Amino acid sequence: MSTCQSRVGLPIGSIGRLFCLLWLAGVAMRMTLLVVPSIIPLVHEALHLSETQIGLLIGLPLAVFAVAAVPGSLLIARIGTRRAVIIGMIIAALAGGGRGAAIDVWTLYAASLATGFGIAIMQPAMPTLVRAWMPNRIALGTIAYSNGMVIGAILPPTLTSPLILPLVGGSWRLDFALWTLPAILIALMFLILSPESREHGRNSHRGAAAGASAWWPDWKNPLIWLLGLTFGSNNSPFFAANAFLGDYVASKGQASLLGPALSALNGAQIVALIVLLLTANRLQGRAWPFLLFGPAMLAGFLGLIFVPTALSIIVCAGLIGISTALTMTATLALPALLVAPGDVPRTAAGMFTVSYTCAIVIPTICGALWDLTGQPWTTFVPLCICSVSLTVLGTLAVRYRPAGDMAAG
Repeated sequence: MSTCQSRVGLPIGSIGRLFCLLWLAGVAMRMTLLVVPSIIPLVHEALHLSETQIGLLIGLPLAVFAVAAVPGSLLIARIGTRRAVIIGMIIAALAGGGRGAAIDVWTLYAASLATGFGIAIMQPAMPTLVRAWMPNRIALGTIAYSNGMVIGAILPPTLTSPLILPLVGGSWRLDFALWTLPAILIALMFLILSPESREHGRNSHRGAAAGASAWWPDWKNPLIWLLGLTFGSNNSPFFAANAFLGDYVASKGQASLLGPALSALNGAQIVALIVLLLTANRLQGRAWPFLLFGPAMLAGFLGLIFVPTALSIIVCAGLIGISTALTMTATLALPALLVAPGDVPRTAAGMFTVSYTCAIVIPTICGALWDLTGQPWTTFVPLCICSVSLTVLGTLAVRYRPAGDMAAG
């Protein structure tokens, strides 16, 4: 074997190229979606939206993530993983830019739904690409695209106000259009540089026969529910913390903390990425991320409830951010680790369907508790429960073995 070859038989340069492509795909999965929060005041004023309509604008893509994950698995089975990812990128980019042409709330909703659909196609495809491209380095491949997801979530909020809006004269419509350009560029780079998935190699004849039926999740398989509830216990606290942290600090008379607290919540995920890269070899199929960072997330929410001082709020928000990032990557790696290659898309689709349903229901419960009790701290109670369930379910998922595997052993 050449000295330029890695342990898995791929040249080091090829591994670097695949890592970068997976990273770019992760950026595309979040960048277009997270353009919205930074320009909500402008859209609110221009289209005369109510607060409920704004809530729907944020929540609709999450609903599509849940509903469209299974159709995304079908598309993967029909046309292949790589092509599905490219189609998803193009749909998300064009629909994301199309939001700038909205003439009323309904056309804005339609474009937002289409954006969410494009991203929903990509999500079950990513674990499949990782399994196909880097079968012996699944943790590293998962870190690549989850890293991209974090950076894609950070870029629009960070750059829109200081750079993009001044560049386009404060136009929210042109802001949407401008963010389409890097999204299209990523799709073109992926089209030109990405290899065909190995799913079309030696198993292609068997795959052609089984492809039509291998897209529907096996809802009787407990692993799908275990993975879905584990990921739901991860992403629900992240979305809910972003949604309620502002009103919570305002209720404590510390509205000026919103910026620092949100920066800590989301910026801490960059620290998590460094930790992930340093521990990649010790991440794959291990329980320690859940055993360590599930309780850390719980400590963060308890700190917000019981010690709502300025310093504590910022520290706790950062603790929640790093905990969600580390356990997200650990969870996203599991479908490719625990099931056969042909079952990865439909297992991932089932996981995303369950998890994003949780991400809609649980934050709604959080808000309802606040409304019903009039006590702001109650909004974090369901998230404390999520932290505990993340610890328990994540540990069980890592150690899960199908009955056939145990019998064979």
